[in-house]
Amino acid sequence: MALAQLMVVLDATVVNIALPSAQADLGFGDGDRQWIVTAYSLAFGSLLLLGGRLSDLIGRKRTFLLGLVGFALASALGGAAQSFGLLVAARALQGVFAAVLAPTALAVLTTTFTVPKERARAFGVFGALAGAGGAVGLLLGGLLTQDLDWRWNLYINVCVAVVAVVGGILLVPSAPRTGPRPRLDVPGTLLVSAGLFGLVYGFSNAESDGWGSPATWGFLAAAGVLLTAFVAWQRRAGHPLLPLGILRDRNRSAAYASVMVAAIGMFGVFLFVTYYVQTTLGYSPIQTGVAFLPMIGMLVLAAQLGTNLLVPRFGPKVLVPIGMALAATAMVLLSRLGVHSAYAPDVLVPLMLMGAGMGSIMPASMQTATLGVDRRYAGVAGALVNTSQQVGGSIGTALLNTLAATAATDYVAAHQPATASAAKAVAAAAAVHGYGVAFWWCAGFFAFGAVLAGVVFRRRSQGLSLTSTPSTAGPVASTPRPGTSVPQPRLEAAAEPMLIDV
Repeated sequence: MALAQLMVVLDATVVNIALPSAQADLGFGDGDRQWIVTAYSLAFGSLLLLGGRLSDLIGRKRTFLLGLVGFALASALGGAAQSFGLLVAARALQGVFAAVLAPTALAVLTTTFTVPKERARAFGVFGALAGAGGAVGLLLGGLLTQDLDWRWNLYINVCVAVVAVVGGILLVPSAPRTGPRPRLDVPGTLLVSAGLFGLVYGFSNAESDGWGSPATWGFLAAAGVLLTAFVAWQRRAGHPLLPLGILRDRNRSAAYASVMVAAIGMFGVFLFVTYYVQTTLGYSPIQTGVAFLPMIGMLVLAAQLGTNLLVPRFGPKVLVPIGMALAATAMVLLSRLGVHSAYAPDVLVPLMLMGAGMGSIMPASMQTATLGVDRRYAGVAGALVNTSQQVGGSIGTALLNTLAATAATDYVAAHQPATASAAKAVAAAAAVHGYGVAFWWCAGFFAFGAVLAGVVFRRRSQGLSLTSTPSTAGPVASTPRPGTSVPQPRLEAAAEPMLIDV
């Protein structure tokens, strides 16, 4: 499961470093290269809920293996692409199978590890890789592009998938279906897929064409209408794609919001710190990846300590706000970077704080987001985690990039250079100033996340026992809703999650 998650997450960043080499090899223009990234994120973001529901419908082991094989074949197709169109098509196909693979992996963890101590350890590993995947992608992308060829940024997925498929066949349990075969909510699937597509595309278009573009607001407005219609349909659907009871739980809603806030902030770290160390400090792609290693180390350490020791003792209401506060502090420190700052301690210390913060946020939030969910809806609950992460990343991409570019432009206008050499110095200072503004906004997002998590997460004493977790429970009673002939499944009352002492 961890290998599958790593493959999906790092593929969102590993290709970025290969773009210049791919562009030179295939001969496409600057205006087209964004589609190498956007094609993946559009397919991935818009199909996540469908992918999560498929694992509930046709079996998690079967769906997991299907996602792995499909992702590997799409990666091989992209690596062998001899044209821009084929590369974009392969990236979109990667996104389709990633939307199947990511929520299924999380659903398998949710339904397999039910003993609290084992569950904490599993989600510690899984959450650490979810948070560190972007940094691993930067390091791996630099190594593969510099020492081998840009195509190996795609071929590497085939190597990882082979190991994961063997592990999936041998280790993932096959759970027999109990009760009647569930049905797919086709209208709900179409509404939410189109709505998420509009949301992700709208934010992607804002990054490239600006917030004033009619396409930006048109797609975002359409997304709002479609997602509203989706919620209304789920209230009356006989077999809802997303049972709204999943979102009514305070702990679960707080976990989804925490993952979204963390994704926005992580974008600021990866994008602007990468720009800073490469353009201001003059680091190579490989050196840039190595520069993130201390953050990865702290993230893994914090994830293991948090999920195995701190979450069972204090719960997410304590650990997640602390992680948000650490991440906000890291952003404030990064906002103080200047043209003449050095990696140690000006970049190193904030990165380590950021790693500790993300290691406290992600595993605890992921574990809470899927804790106590009825086994029948584990795939959808896992898909919502990935959807929150994807939407947060899209918001961060568009919003922070716009804020940084605007701040840099205003800085140049306020410091008109007199000579060519002065213009170069002003441009460098303007870029760093723009990064600083983006870091301050990230700090604000994390501060908001700390308050939100502290308020919305329940105290441990308010939860219910997990002695009858719905993951192992049988069919539950349901109450018919007006206007429907088929009763809508509801989550059990015992599904309200609580992390208990071991």
